[in-house]
Formats: sequence, structure tokens, C-alpha cells
Amino acid sequence: MKRRSLLQGAAAAASLGTPLAALAQQTVTLKFHTFMAPQSNVWLGMHKPWMEKVEKESGGRIKFEAYPAMQLGGTPVQLYDQARDGVVDVVWTLPGNTAGRFPRIEVFELPFMMNNAEATSKAYWEYFQTQCPDEFKETHPIALQVHGPGMFHSAKKAIQSVGDLRGMKVRGPTRQVTKMLGSVGAIPVGMPLPQIPDALSKGTIDACVIPWEVVPSVKVHELTKFHSEFDNSGGALYTTTFVMTMNKPKYDSLAPDLKKVIDNNSGMATSAWLGKTQQGNDVPGRKTAVDRGNTIYQFTAAQREEFVKLSARIDDEWVADMDKRGFKGAQLLQTARDLIAKHGKG
Repeated sequence: MKRRSLLQGAAAAASLGTPLAALAQQTVTLKFHTFMAPQSNVWLGMHKPWMEKVEKESGGRIKFEAYPAMQLGGTPVQLYDQARDGVVDVVWTLPGNTAGRFPRIEVFELPFMMNNAEATSKAYWEYFQTQCPDEFKETHPIALQVHGPGMFHSAKKAIQSVGDLRGMKVRGPTRQVTKMLGSVGAIPVGMPLPQIPDALSKGTIDACVIPWEVVPSVKVHELTKFHSEFDNSGGALYTTTFVMTMNKPKYDSLAPDLKKVIDNNSGMATSAWLGKTQQGNDVPGRKTAVDRGNTIYQFTAAQREEFVKLSARIDDEWVADMDKRGFKGAQLLQTARDLIAKHGKG
């Protein structure tokens, strides 16, 4: 009799479509997809630890199938839409891969905006929350971050002045960075990170801009001989924005306690950790070039000011573009600067 009652209760719960016990014991497997190589610092020191932490805090009820290097197909440009469409569940990618699609967050990629990835990643998250919460509305953002200071790496000729860039084909990652390269006299070539080794080998590009951290994973210390960096105390040449984001229906389908696990590993703190970790790997990345005997040049303060002066119009063009789109460009730019300064004091 008791067994019959239990069976009847279970049947009733199922008929109501609310199997609470099942939700409480829900287990899910999430597909994580990115373009970063499996040997990269980003994959080994950021993505894998994040997934492992989520798995542990969920008591093993969230598991990941991890796919670096575009192993599930497509191109880096398609990653955001793969998360949006449910082809995969979580991605880490560059919003700037799709030029102009996420225009308001491009402010952090303007020349000489940042000097610290942790502080700027915090600013990026707060800016998103307060200024453009609909920027990634098609997905569920988990973290927003930037990398450490970007700089030049060249194959055949050292870049020791603005004049040295004239006529050089230089790879840039995003719309604002390629505009900056054009403003200082280079021939900008927009290109995803994984294409850099082949392009340098074939001479399709003469140089590239990337942070030190990513140099070993794309063998830039082997494919170039010269590296030109700035004193970043007054702002780095550039940085790139990243987004870790999740398919919205998949997030919404999670049991409340599993949502909480994702939430506890999202937001400003996670964004800051990702930025800090990525910039922290600039030191060993730089060492690979030193150990190889490559030439590293640091621009003087006067040379830096020449870069600043020539690239200043990129700020003005971005503000004008935002105004045309119906946003208050000057206000957004000042807000981003203020937030970077605010979090840089913390």
C-alpha cells in the first residue's frame, strides 16, 4: 500500500511536469569551445581551471566537454553565434572578431586606454553592467576581460620609430586596433590569432601586434626576431576585449543550485581573475624571446608621445561613430576612462 502511494505520488509529479527531485539531482554536460590552442597559457591557466572549479563546486553535477583550437568546427569569427544558437554551450572569444557588432565595448580597445588588465577587466564588467547591459543580449555573459599590454613583433626589420612602420603589413586583431595601426603608418591586416604563424611564415604579414603572453603559443618568438614595447605606465598601445558567454536557453534550463554555481564563477571577480592571470603570463612569454636571443626595443617617452598624437583621431572617430548610432560617445569614453582609473586604485 505504501509502495502504491509512492508510485502514485511520483506519477502525479511527473504529470504536473515538475519533477522536483529530478531537478535537484540534475546533471549537465556543457560544451566549451574556443580558438585558443591546447598548449596556450589561456587554455591551461584560465579556461581549464575555471571549468575544474565549476565542476568541483557543483559536486560533479556540471561537467564539461572541452574543445580548444576550434575542434568542433567553424572559425573564430563564428564562436559567439555558436553560443547564441546552441551549437555549443560556452565560448571564450573576441567580440571584435565581428567588426562593429558590439561597438560600445570597443572603447577599451582604443589606443593607450589601459595599463593593467585586472583593473581594466573590472572596469569593462562595470561598464557593461551600467552603460550597455544589452550589448550581449543574445547570450548569457559569464565574464568580460582584456589581456595585458599589446606590442609589436616583426620578422625582418626592427620597429624603433613610427617611421619604421611605414609600408609594413601589420596584423591587428580587431577593428579599432587595425584603425590604430593605419593611423601610425602601417598597412593594417585584420586577422584572427591562429592565422598568425602561417601569415608570418609566408610573408603575408611583416609584423603583428599581440601581448607577450600569447607569443609562445603561436611561435612568434621563433617566427620574428624583433620586439618593440612601450613603457605602459601611461597606457598600453592597445588591448583586446574578450567575452566568456553561455547559451541563454541552456543557462535558463539549469536547476537553481547549478545556476548559482555558474553565477558564483561569473561577474567582476571572475573577469578580474581572468585579466590578472592573462597579464601575469606576459613575463614568461617575454622570456621566450629573451632566451632565443631576439632583439627587444623599448620606445622612448618622446617616441611614445608621437604614437599617442598620431592615433588620437581614433578616439574622435569612435565617439563620432557612437553618436551616429544614437549613443553618447564622449560620455561613454569618459566613463570607461573613469572606471579604469577607479579600479586601478583598488
